[in-house]
Amino acid sequence: MHTRPEKIEALGRVLDTLDILRVKCPWDAKQTNESLRPNTIEEVYELVQALLDENQPEIKKELGDVLLHVFFYAKIGSEKGEFDIADVADALNNKLITRHPHVFGDVHADTAHQVEMNWEQIKLKEKDGNRSVLGGVPAALPALVKAFRIQEKAANVGFDWENASEVWGKVREEADEVENAVSSGNEKEIEAEFGDLLFAVINAARLHGVNPENALERTNRKFISRFNHIEASANAQGRKLTEMSLEEMDALWNEAKASESSI
Repeated sequence: MHTRPEKIEALGRVLDTLDILRVKCPWDAKQTNESLRPNTIEEVYELVQALLDENQPEIKKELGDVLLHVFFYAKIGSEKGEFDIADVADALNNKLITRHPHVFGDVHADTAHQVEMNWEQIKLKEKDGNRSVLGGVPAALPALVKAFRIQEKAANVGFDWENASEVWGKVREEADEVENAVSSGNEKEIEAEFGDLLFAVINAARLHGVNPENALERTNRKFISRFNHIEASANAQGRKLTEMSLEEMDALWNEAKASESSI
């Protein structure tokens, strides 16, 4: 294991290298917050992919790429005379201590849920914190992730189902309303009711300890794997998918499904 000074030195070497690149490399020298932002989003998605794959070497690599962006934004902030990486680290450390009074203070919290509730209450009290319970949910989040975070934050102040089993009545109610909307043919109403159904299903997942983003991504990957099997089988037969009947494709789908269960 590395000692703490060695870890600090390793981070310092990256900062020193970035200082040099910022002066001597034309690409690094011209970067701004705005130009880096799309790359940052891409790097985070690549990290997420590595995490989903549980590929440890790739996780290490992608963490480095994300860390570089953190250092880069801090470097730009320093050049503007606004903040540097030390200010970023100090602000983070202060926040961690303030938001964990059950560890660094005299507040009592035995469960993760109690910690989350305390966290939200502290954020509302902070001078520069959120002025409303849902104020900290980024507007740019993907809709599924945003719905989950909205529900979490509302639950942390007590706005939640008393029993998780109660949510299924809401899911069934919303499903019925979708069917009624589809029957009516009103496109706006259909969209609105599908949104309500999805929100209810996400709520059900949350109440049963499932992260819907992770669950949906696993299903996406499963579908891709099974569909790729259908396509590969068609190619092996010298046929196009459009030439296969639905029954033939279903049989190959079930074949792929069976091979998964036998692993």
